[in-house]
Order: sequence, then structure tokens, then C-alpha cells
Amino acid sequence: MNQSLTRRILLAVGAPVAAVVFAVTLSSIFLLIAGSNPLQAYGDMLENASRLETFVDIINRATPLYISGIAAAIGFRMNLFNIGVEGQYLLAAFFAAVVGGAVELPPVLHVGLIFFVAVSVGASYAGVAGVLKVSRGINEVIATIMLNFIAIGGIIAWLAVEFLDREGASTGTKEIAESGRLPDLNGVLEIFTREITKGRELTSILIIAVLVGIGYHLFINRTRVGFDFRASGFNPLAARAGGVPPKKMIMYAMLLSGACAGLVGMVEILSESHKYDDGFVRGLGFLGIAVALLGRNHPGGIAVAALLFGFLDSSSGILQITGSATPEIVQIMQGIIVLAAVVAYEVVNRIKVRDEASAAAAAIERTPSDELEGASS
Repeated sequence: MNQSLTRRILLAVGAPVAAVVFAVTLSSIFLLIAGSNPLQAYGDMLENASRLETFVDIINRATPLYISGIAAAIGFRMNLFNIGVEGQYLLAAFFAAVVGGAVELPPVLHVGLIFFVAVSVGASYAGVAGVLKVSRGINEVIATIMLNFIAIGGIIAWLAVEFLDREGASTGTKEIAESGRLPDLNGVLEIFTREITKGRELTSILIIAVLVGIGYHLFINRTRVGFDFRASGFNPLAARAGGVPPKKMIMYAMLLSGACAGLVGMVEILSESHKYDDGFVRGLGFLGIAVALLGRNHPGGIAVAALLFGFLDSSSGILQITGSATPEIVQIMQGIIVLAAVVAYEVVNRIKVRDEASAAAAAIERTPSDELEGASS
């Protein structure tokens, strides 16, 4: 029993460790080919990450990635591939910025309204893909990819002209008033560290991200609907035979995934730019898919993956400043890490399947002799 438990622990830890070792090794080869010193590049990255201000940057970068990863993971647990997190969060952020900039309310109501609009728009847009799948059988991958193009290149591009802040000094929607902004968490962090300098502000959306992760864990593992989610994703035919309505589960999954995706852009809307413009951060939806895959759809694993990607993103600037490597190496490392993790986890899964098959065969071989011994006694 102890050997079996030890083997399971080694397999669980071995996959991410092997992925990191492989990624570092392959990235080092790319750095050498590019004429850079891997040890110097990694040293600059770690030294930069040890600073408090960089730590704040890493958390701020990891927060929307974590929410995006949870949004993708909700679909994955139902065996649905929601590629549309990108379009869902951008569309949700756009409408949240428009509504937030058009009103002035008491702070709690103003912020609450922005959150409500973001969640509603994200869920509604993801629900379109769900309806297409359950009513017409259209694959959610195709539907969400097309909806991404419609949201980014169609709806937002069209409506941005209508809601352009023509009185402001810069392009974009009207800035949200002070009552619709969240305070930073610098004061809380400075209790345990020191004063944060260089204008860095720790976003309050971090608290929302933590609540989203806790809610995701409790929903998937502690509720009846969450059990139906996991059952439908693991074996749809058996779940249907057990009375789980597959179409309803698909709609639940897409709506929840979209609602979560609607929160991804809130760091920009409520804590940073306070509006939607041409420079609004993009790509978080696609990176969230990678974060979910790397974190194995587990809230803790997704957090580690989001922090890793946040660390890599924050390292691109220091590499360019020191000249120890080109910033593009960060994107290469991100791709290698995801690829290595997918391969490592697949190898581990095959080993687990083989161990389970061996254990089942051994149990079957022992059964006749055990029964004979019991009969003779």
C-alpha cells in the first residue's frame, strides 16, 4: 500500500518536474543558438523576480490569466473546448467600460453594476455557442472561433466608433469615474513587506480571482451539478444513462465559462486604464487555455501555471534591458513549457492506465485461489 501511494505521488510530481526540466533544457539550447548565455539570462530573470515591485507585476499579470484559466477549465471538465474566452472577455470588458463610463453611482453600486454587465455579457456570448451546439450540433470549437472574430473584428470595431469619447484627449470609451474604480491592495501587502515604489499597484481583482478559484473548486467537487459535470465529461453515455441531461449540462458549462471569462478584463477596467481603447490587453483568453492545460484544470495547478506565465511575462522587459537575451525567448519558453507539460502528463496517464490494468489482472488471478482457501477452511 505504501509503495503504491509513493508511486502515485512520484507520478503526480514527476510530470510537472519533467516538463520544467525539459523546457529549461530546450530553452537553453535556443539561447545558445541565439548567442546568449543561458545562465546569465536565467540569473537576470530570477534577480528581477526577487524585487517587490516585480512581484506586484507578476501578481497583476497572473490574476487575469488565472481567471481565464478557470474559465477554460470549466469547459474542459465537461469535455468542451471553449476557444471563445478571448472574444467573451473582450466583449464583456467593452460593454462594462461603456456602461461604467456612462453612469455615476455610489461606489458599491457602481462597481457592482460593472461586474454585473461583464458577467452577463460574457455568459450571454458564450451561451450563443452553447445554443448552437445543443440545437444544431455545431462543434463548440468552430462556433467559438467564429464568435471570436465576430466579437473582436465586428461588434467591438463597429460599436467603438459609436461610443468613442470625443471629448477626451485620447481614443477609447469614456473613462470610468472614481466611484467605479477599485482601490489597490498596496496597504495590505506593505504590512508584511515594505513600501511599494515605482508606481506599482497591486490590483484588488486578486481577491475576486481567489473567490473564483474557491467557487470553482467547491462547485466541481462539492455540488450535485458539479458531479454531473465531471460525469458527463468523463463518460457522456454513462452519464446520460444515469439520468444526467447532456444538453442542459452543455448549456450550464458554456454559461458558467462565459461568466467567468467576463471577469478577465476587469483588471484593466477597474484597476488600470479604467476604459476600453485600442491598447486594451489582448491574448489573455488564448493564454488562459494554456494555463488551464498546464494546471490540469485544478484550481491550485492553474494558480501555479498563472504565476509561472506572469513571471515569464515580467521577465521579457528585463532581458531586453540587460541584453542577456531577446524578449522573444519568453514566448518560446511559454510554448515549450505547455508542450512539455502536455507530453509529460500524457506519459504519466499511460503509466497509470498500465498500472491499473496490471493491478486488475493481478486481482483476477488471485481471486480463484482465495475462494478455494476460504471454502477449504
